[in-house]
Amino acid sequence: MYGYTAQEAIGRSVSLIMPADRLGEMDAILGRIRAGGRVEHHETVRVRKDGRTVPVSLTVSPVHGPGGRAVGASSIARDITERKKTQAKFEGLLEAAPDAMVGVHRDGTIAFVNHQAEALFGYDRHELLRRPIETLVPQRLEGIHPQHRDKYFANPQVRPMGVGLNLSGRRKDGSEFPAEISLSSITTEEGLLVTAAVRDVTAQKQASQYARSLIEASLDPLVTISVDGKITDVNEATIKATGVPRERLIGTDFSDYFTDPENARRGYRRVFAEGSVTRPLQRLGVSRHPRHGARSLRRRP
Repeated sequence: MYGYTAQEAIGRSVSLIMPADRLGEMDAILGRIRAGGRVEHHETVRVRKDGRTVPVSLTVSPVHGPGGRAVGASSIARDITERKKTQAKFEGLLEAAPDAMVGVHRDGTIAFVNHQAEALFGYDRHELLRRPIETLVPQRLEGIHPQHRDKYFANPQVRPMGVGLNLSGRRKDGSEFPAEISLSSITTEEGLLVTAAVRDVTAQKQASQYARSLIEASLDPLVTISVDGKITDVNEATIKATGVPRERLIGTDFSDYFTDPENARRGYRRVFAEGSVTRPLQRLGVSRHPRHGARSLRRRP
């Protein structure tokens, strides 16, 4: 690992393999050994004979003499060059992600965040690492969130964004924002980690609310439908015109509310096929719909 033979190294100061800026590191380690402790997996850098540096993970244990007194230290070093390369790639991908990324240990403490998470939540990175993930959860949910977290760790499955959950995040200043959050899990040397991708959807929510207010302000019935002709949304004017509650209208076929269903189907299929945005307004009447026992829209002759 270091390039020296035993004859070249034995009897020389351990500073032989230490960078100049880390010479005080060994004094701190030996101080812990003298106090009866040990050092586990301390990551540092050492210098090879040819001058190149090598990242290592150290485990240092006391060597006891007569009477149990520590008379020396035994150091085991592991070359972690490849691990560092993998870690650098991971961190590069993490920082390149467009969403805020937060990693969480099984005990609920934060393992890592990216720059986007710092910007979104208003914290510096060092303020979040090893803190409970509940730091980023709305205060009213702090008490029940650990239960949801434990449940996910017990059966981790990928949860994509946009699954219809009303979720929120909490910034450092205490303000909340609507969020979409996807979850996934990875297995590391430190155990299972859950990775959360967090996206602020404030703008989308505001746009949706604005569109909703415009739709509801219309005195004319407005209906949105899917490609297969199923009703996905209606305004209050449609409810009044049909006499059918919104929850019963959603999911039904738009053509059910025409006296000529086949013609209606051909109409909206043609719109989707041609990619048209606008169709001329057609005069509609209201009649009793035989299937639903409610009023329905029909074309006037």
